[in-house]
Amino acid sequence: MEEAYCCNFALTMLFLLLFFKMFVKKQERHKINLPPSPPAIPIIGHLHLLKEPLQQTLQALSDKYGPVLLLRFAARKVLVVTSPSAVEECLVNNGIVFANRPRMLVGKHLNYNYTAIAAAPYGDLWRNLRRVTALEMFSTTRLAKTSVVREEEVRLLGSQLMKSCASGSSKLELKSRFNDLSFNVMTMMIVGKRYYGESVGDAEEAEQFQAVMKEYLSLSNASNPEDFFPLLQWMDLRGLERKMVHVMKRIDEFLHDLIAEYRRALSASNGVNGSQLQRKTTMIHNLLLLQEAEPEFYTDDIIKGIILILLLAGTETTATTTEWAMSLLLNNPDAMAKARAEIDAHVGQHRLLQEQDLPKLNYIQNVVKETYRLYAPLPLLIPHEASDDCTIGGYQVPRGTMLLINAWAIHRDPKVWVNPTKFMPERFEGENYSSAGYGYIPFGAGRRGCPGAGLAYRVIGLALGTLIQSFELERVGVEEVDMAACSGITMPKLKPLEAICRPRAAMVPHL
Repeated sequence: MEEAYCCNFALTMLFLLLFFKMFVKKQERHKINLPPSPPAIPIIGHLHLLKEPLQQTLQALSDKYGPVLLLRFAARKVLVVTSPSAVEECLVNNGIVFANRPRMLVGKHLNYNYTAIAAAPYGDLWRNLRRVTALEMFSTTRLAKTSVVREEEVRLLGSQLMKSCASGSSKLELKSRFNDLSFNVMTMMIVGKRYYGESVGDAEEAEQFQAVMKEYLSLSNASNPEDFFPLLQWMDLRGLERKMVHVMKRIDEFLHDLIAEYRRALSASNGVNGSQLQRKTTMIHNLLLLQEAEPEFYTDDIIKGIILILLLAGTETTATTTEWAMSLLLNNPDAMAKARAEIDAHVGQHRLLQEQDLPKLNYIQNVVKETYRLYAPLPLLIPHEASDDCTIGGYQVPRGTMLLINAWAIHRDPKVWVNPTKFMPERFEGENYSSAGYGYIPFGAGRRGCPGAGLAYRVIGLALGTLIQSFELERVGVEEVDMAACSGITMPKLKPLEAICRPRAAMVPHL
């Protein structure tokens, strides 16, 4: 058995060596002006250079070789971009060329075989998915209709915090509360169901799903070796594909039950006046109507793929950004005081803050923007792929090259930002940051830019504003809140946020 394994391994390495030699000879026959690149190792290319946190490793390489950098992950070329001008060239000037996603295991196994919007190839399918999600979730009209949902969920969060304070404990853990809030907001908007704050069974179900979603994110790595060595996929030595299939099976079961439960509720309440409005304001209601009209396109897998991406993007990233924002405010008491003074001046304490108040709260909006700058939800944007040869930064980029945009590095570029690592919400006042151009890209840009920015700003601004309006918030000790981050596709805080929360007397009746 051992001899057979060694023989297979030797044959595999021989095949890879021959493939590499053929690849090198082809490159020599076609000399082109490629971007600068570090020395590579045969077969593996630059994979040996990749260390966590990946965005910092890539920034160090870009500092040495330039803002347009070419790496090789085995046989696949990877363009790493760390300047606003290069981002504009890639996503605007060559927007159609880079509108595709690379074919990777995450798209196959974790995105319903490339049919979910995040992994779908650029074309009719993607355009239809984009249009549907924009109309049913992110349009100005839809956001206005669902504002009451977000206000109620934030009020419930404030009420739960107040009850915890009343029970004798003012030291509260906020990370899980923000997760619960963002999950409730998304499920209420999608299917009209609240998981936290109702029954224990539903909360346990949601916690299991969120645990699986964390596994999903940990598997969605842009540097998985299996994506660059086809033979590794065939052998699955690390069991990556098996893990992906297992995780996706659990996710699919949750989404299947979610849709089935809604269908049952819809059937049971048919004709009942009290449930008509709620059904019409949920996204799934309209998706099922579209399914009746076009069953060949709006299959259950397409609908589940839409819900999956919305729950993933709307829960994890929103909760994480809210936690970062509150941590920054706790570490900067002057900023916290300025935010509270603005709320007291424009809203007062005779009612709870509402979404329609947010346009008047410029400082709160700037706090959210500054948090997105320092702690972008995706430090490396979701990869793109060149569908044709193009020129970026004066260099030739071959067709099939994968594009990685290092938003983390761009947001900390001293050529773009003054005191780039310092928390300064004031930098977003007026036109002070207009010169940044594509130096501010927390939601990406171009055709594949995230359409959920408007919703994210509303949820985070409303949550922060309501808590600042309703509570005196302080750090647990004299030490600053630990701002260490975890590694991975997203950048959550390493240590869950805890804070001292004391209800403001005038706000107690409103909670």
